[in-house]
Amino acid sequence: MIKKSFKSQFVDILGLSNIVRSLRYRNYRLFFYGQSISLIGTWIQRITVPWLVYRLTGSVFLLGLVGFAGQIPTFLMSPFAGVFIDRWNRHKILVVTQVLALIQALVLAFLFYEKSISVWHIAILSVFLGIINAFDMPARQSFVVDMIDKKEDLGNAIALNSSMVNGARLIGPSIAGILISLTGEGMCFLINAISYIFVIAFLLMMKITPREIAIQDTNAFQKFKEGFTYTFGFIPIRYIILLLALVSLMGMPYTVLMPVFAKTILHGGSHTFGFLMGATGIGALIGAVYMASRKNAAGLEKFIPWLAAIFGLGLVLFSFSTNFILSMFLLLITGFGMMMQMTSSNTILQTIVDDDKRGRVMSFYTMAFMGTAPFGSLLAGSLASKVGAPNTLLIGGVACIVGAFVFMRKLPGIKKSIRPIYIRLGILPEIKAGIEVATELINPPIE
Repeated sequence: MIKKSFKSQFVDILGLSNIVRSLRYRNYRLFFYGQSISLIGTWIQRITVPWLVYRLTGSVFLLGLVGFAGQIPTFLMSPFAGVFIDRWNRHKILVVTQVLALIQALVLAFLFYEKSISVWHIAILSVFLGIINAFDMPARQSFVVDMIDKKEDLGNAIALNSSMVNGARLIGPSIAGILISLTGEGMCFLINAISYIFVIAFLLMMKITPREIAIQDTNAFQKFKEGFTYTFGFIPIRYIILLLALVSLMGMPYTVLMPVFAKTILHGGSHTFGFLMGATGIGALIGAVYMASRKNAAGLEKFIPWLAAIFGLGLVLFSFSTNFILSMFLLLITGFGMMMQMTSSNTILQTIVDDDKRGRVMSFYTMAFMGTAPFGSLLAGSLASKVGAPNTLLIGGVACIVGAFVFMRKLPGIKKSIRPIYIRLGILPEIKAGIEVATELINPPIE
């Protein structure tokens, strides 16, 4: 018997071998490493843009308007992008979107160092990035299944994606806060541009077996209609996406208002802003690691309303806080609820969806998670200018709690619809065990 190395034994003791099991697939491993680097740059820029807008204008409304401009293309284009993602090579789509995002970051850096950047430049470039994301995000979500050989590891890969995003969410804002105070916003944009080089290189190193794409005998609009009917005609997918859309619309714009809390309410600077966003990242990372430790999607649907309620409650309590330490703790809870709900929803959808409609369903998921955010940003900016940032978050948090209650009332029907799929896939443990026992009775082991 070959003895395991100390490192392997240590990993097994901690249970990490189960948490990171998807990394044994070479393509996913390359994707994970490349995205881990690139997403740090993405979060650096994502934090820098609202800070720069608020510094240039001092306007809460323009803060919301730029957020709206950057995300509205995702809402408008994602459902139609999903049609092409189901028709085209997802790997090639991702290479193209990463190259275009690199160019966008370079232009921002150039304008900053030329001392000619204005809020309208930022808005236009945010629209451009939003168009890129309309294709990139559903393609990235759908591409996971092309890198994972065993479907039972799909949930783990999705959770690792979430941990990767939130590891970057934890590191990126902290770096952004330091860079903004030491070098200015331009360096943040430049570092983001450089970070895309890594993910592009790793994507090109992959060896992807082209998936079979059926010959399309219908036009794009008919395919869109088919995807819409499938998505909103199936109870579990419909209610998961609707709750996610509500949380994104009413709750997620808290990130847009965070510069106001950091500067006006907590009387801090860019470092305060970075720490607040970092606290959200810690909570989200804890949730993602827990999700990665789960074996499959069984039972996740019953957690979704509770997680949405935790997210909403975190926002409500945060809206009353004027203490920096308490605010960080509450954002940690908020980040945990947000990420757990998002990852649970993603895992269930990816598990139960038909593969030939995956791109379209994930495009509606993207529209719900990211596409409704521009309306939320605009709404948050308008409300905050009238009733203040704390009251805006209070309203958003209450809306999330109400949505969680409605979802909970629909839960029996959701579980009933999902159960046959889990049985067919062998996901439900008791069903799987029953099949194994029946098999042993028919074919007893030879002694």
